[in-house]
Amino acid sequence: MKLKSNPHIGSDFDSFLREEGIYEEVEATALKKVIAAALEKQMKRRRISVSKLASELGTSRAAIDRILDGENTSITLNTISRTASALGCRVKLAIVAA
Repeated sequence: MKLKSNPHIGSDFDSFLREEGIYEEVEATALKKVIAAALEKQMKRRRISVSKLASELGTSRAAIDRILDGENTSITLNTISRTASALGCRVKLAIVAA
């Protein structure tokens, strides 16, 4: 009895996501989750509430909630940088070869 060969054997997850046409979307969401977690960590470390951060940035709690939402990838680099600065931090970005 001959077994059917699996066309996905040997491929990696990145290849699968590219084949499905969702690689960039998944990568953007993963990056945003990392950024949101890092900002939340700094907020906890500095004991800064969402309300206090919103006040320092001159914005609403809802806007801060969007910044901290790991699924919301529409936040600009300027917003991320301003938020980090308000937390006494800065953003480092690296572009690396795939």
